[in-house]
Amino acid sequence: MDVISLTIDSKKRISLTKLLPPGNIRSVRAYRDGNRIVLEPMMEVPVEEAWLFENRDSFKKVLTGLSQKGSVKRGSFAKYAK
Repeated sequence: MDVISLTIDSKKRISLTKLLPPGNIRSVRAYRDGNRIVLEPMMEVPVEEAWLFENRDSFKKVLTGLSQKGSVKRGSFAKYAK
């Protein structure tokens, strides 16, 4: 885990931009865990892709397919090459 020292400004704000992962972060989910404040970066999902996250069976199938990437033997396609 990388530890970065952050300074609080005169209005008691902290800039977290150094800690954000790459990507199109739109919001942050914040909650307390004991005496800690936990911030989770959130990304928006387009409406046309939301069904996949709502349909657990389809989501599991996609994850299974992605985990098989490169492990499935498809044979030679040399006979189709010109």
